[in-house]
Amino acid sequence: MEKFEIREDFYLDGKKIKIISGGMHYFRVVPEYWRDRLEKLKALGCNTVETYIPWNLHEKEKGQFDFDGILDITRYVKTAQELGLMVILRPSPYICAEWEFGGLPYWLLKEDNMRLRCMYEPYLKHVREYYEKLFRVIAPLQITQGGPVIMMQVENEYGYYGDDREYLEYMKNLMIDCGCEVPLVTSDGPWGDAFDCGKVEGVLQTGNFGSKGKEQFSIMREKIGDKPLMCMEFWVGWFDNWGVECHQTGDLEEHVKDLDEILSEGHVNIYMFEGGTNFGFTNGSNYYDVLTPDVTSYDYDALLTEDGRITPKYQAFRQVISKYAEVPEVTLSTEIKRKDYGTLKVSGKTGLFGNLKNIAEPAASVYPRSMEKLGQGYGYIMYESLLKCEGPIEKIRLWGANDRANMFVDEKPVLTLYDRELLTEYEFESPIQKGEKISILMENMGRVNFGPALEQQRKGIDRSVQINGHQHYYWTEYCLPMEDLSGLDFDVPVNEGEPGFYEFTFEAEETGDTFLDFSGWGKGCVLVNGFNIGRFWEIGPQKRLYIPGPLLKKGQNTILIFETEGKAPGTIALCEEPDLG
Repeated sequence: MEKFEIREDFYLDGKKIKIISGGMHYFRVVPEYWRDRLEKLKALGCNTVETYIPWNLHEKEKGQFDFDGILDITRYVKTAQELGLMVILRPSPYICAEWEFGGLPYWLLKEDNMRLRCMYEPYLKHVREYYEKLFRVIAPLQITQGGPVIMMQVENEYGYYGDDREYLEYMKNLMIDCGCEVPLVTSDGPWGDAFDCGKVEGVLQTGNFGSKGKEQFSIMREKIGDKPLMCMEFWVGWFDNWGVECHQTGDLEEHVKDLDEILSEGHVNIYMFEGGTNFGFTNGSNYYDVLTPDVTSYDYDALLTEDGRITPKYQAFRQVISKYAEVPEVTLSTEIKRKDYGTLKVSGKTGLFGNLKNIAEPAASVYPRSMEKLGQGYGYIMYESLLKCEGPIEKIRLWGANDRANMFVDEKPVLTLYDRELLTEYEFESPIQKGEKISILMENMGRVNFGPALEQQRKGIDRSVQINGHQHYYWTEYCLPMEDLSGLDFDVPVNEGEPGFYEFTFEAEETGDTFLDFSGWGKGCVLVNGFNIGRFWEIGPQKRLYIPGPLLKKGQNTILIFETEGKAPGTIALCEEPDLG
């Protein structure tokens, strides 16, 4: 049985070992491509792969656990082991990761007064119940039990969030009680209070940074003493948010220099080796002065592109790594092709309003309720109400609303409000004439994944709708997670300006990776053969969505687009090249 130890350095079976790791999240890459990416990681000269574990996917609904398909972490870890790679797991309840709600499950917010990431018993109870199930899956993967897992992480960048040392100690002991036998680490930025606030007794502190390796290690050395220096997240790129001017890229020359500095003194985990994709509605958001939801691609300017291609950064890093480790020759076993399937014309279309009862069960309430209170985590929610007294509508305000509202009177668009526009009353220059029905389509753009705003992430409308200065009551709510759309009736027309569904079909003689160009379309999401590949938005920077070849099949394929702005030109193109903007 192998043994991994943390002394003044890292030791494997009594011999010093240099950890050269790359980050790749199994839940952002289709499982058919895991081996290909891991082979490329080994060919880089890395001996370890690191991944987070997302609570909100493994327990999407309370008490319902999923470890199959793209969530089969056992298969992922064992594939790495077959290739001779070690594994670092980061199973924190909170992972950040530019991921929806930082990996926390939406249903925590069903409970009023929920407090996160501290010694709050209702929160800790949910974590305990999750960990008891999770560790039955991951404990057998540890090196102490014949697996490749050498380390696990306690919490994640906690020093940026809080200073509840009792909570961190509780989390450490909970992991041990649930079966963690390998050494534990924390990871925080090595500057300011973050490193000190994230410290746990008896746990190795590692650092997260993207530059000035020697300087960061010098700061860490003063704090950790005679312990191994490791950069747990060496940021080699960055993420994009909707509306940013262009795809974010790093300085290759500086990254190469920093990698050399880090490896000359310690150990590294490259974040990201491959970023992958925020499939479905899994992208996170940041909130400082304004909401900045992340795009569907998590390319991150990583060493491999979103679709797994080797980059100049990969080649440059391989040269640096070859100074510190043997770089093996690896034969890639997965044939991956790119395909251009050309331009497709819409084969069917239908409106949202006429299909609400076909795809959602209506719920009635006196006042509007949030997604969470209705048991919905992601996607959209429609609120409808009759206008018995109101009109003309001169003013409107939504209280406790997140993140984006498309408003309609008698199913005709009248107003769209986003983010901070939802915080104040809107006054119409030309009052909306009295109608019979008001409809408000709310979109969850991705819960914030970083900072104190975590606890204010209920979506939809959580309080009330105020029309002409008074609160309007009695609503019908339709939850629209876009998971089962089999009830759509394409005989129902879609009217001008109305949200709608647009179906495309095409025959594939051969399957391969392709990229959906959504030029001319407004905003929405795309399902390929029933799989939600993510969001699109005309504001960019991302202009094409990645469709992995394994999502396609030989023969007929169906693409379904849900579009909210009434901008649907009727054609899309499936191209062989990406366009991240």
